[in-house]
Order: sequence, then C-alpha cells, then structure tokens
Amino acid sequence: MTETIYSGLKQLGEATDLPDSPETAELERVQNPQADIAYCVRFVAPEFTSLCPMTGQPDFAHLVIDYVPGDWLVESKSLKLYLGSFRNHGAFHEDCTISIARRLFAFLDPQWLRIGGYWYPRGGIPIDVFWQTGPLPEGVWIPDQGVAPYRGRG
Repeated sequence: MTETIYSGLKQLGEATDLPDSPETAELERVQNPQADIAYCVRFVAPEFTSLCPMTGQPDFAHLVIDYVPGDWLVESKSLKLYLGSFRNHGAFHEDCTISIARRLFAFLDPQWLRIGGYWYPRGGIPIDVFWQTGPLPEGVWIPDQGVAPYRGRG
C-alpha cells in the first residue's frame, strides 16, 4: 500500500469504542494539503452532552468550533469520539467548553481558533461560553456561528 497523509490514522475506517473520558480520548490529525492558503473549517456538534459535576444530571449544548488551519487538520472521527467522551464526564459548562478549545489549539497549532458553547438551560438559565485565540485573521471569511440567543433553541 502506498503511504499517504492518511496512513498513520488508527481510528478512521475501524470499529472504535467511545473513550471513557476526555483524558483518554485520542485526537488524530493529518497534514493540511492546502496549507498555502488561509481558510476556515467549522465543526458543529448540536447534541453535545456532559454531566453536571454536582448532581450527575445531563447537560446539553450546541457547540460550534471554527479554526483556520496551519499545518494540521483534525481528523473528524477522532474529534467526534473526543466530544462523545464528555458524555460521562462531570464538569461545568465553562470547563467543558474551554477544555475542548485548549486541547484542540495545543494539538493543531492552528492560525486561529474559536469555540461557541451554547448550553441549554438548567435551572432556567442558559450559559453560553465563548473563546477565541485572538483577532480574526485577515482575508479569511469567518461566518457568524448562526446560533440564536436562547428562545427555545433549535
């Protein structure tokens, strides 16, 4: 078989169990074949779940992750498994959202990254968490995240 930028991937195309925790989840990346131009990549996880660390009750969020890649692209199956690993992880909304952003930023070293964590209400109050690495890159179209303020989010 010929070596490609995809040859080192372990999870794609294989039966892979959901990791037990975000700490044990393995993110994978591939070389960016279009690294000579700046462009935006968006991942949307409208059914993200984690657990309240105090009550053990489920928390739900609509996550939007935008990044301008440098040399690396995150492999999407590994990202899905990583995000799914939060299903049984107890942490507050802010911790989940920022932990995801920081891990992706450290792993990919992108030109720019932002995350919007649009959390559904618990106790009648939605908590939305936003973070980005710095100013928007020049010359890259970064669309609005498209999630309305809470009014029965859909």
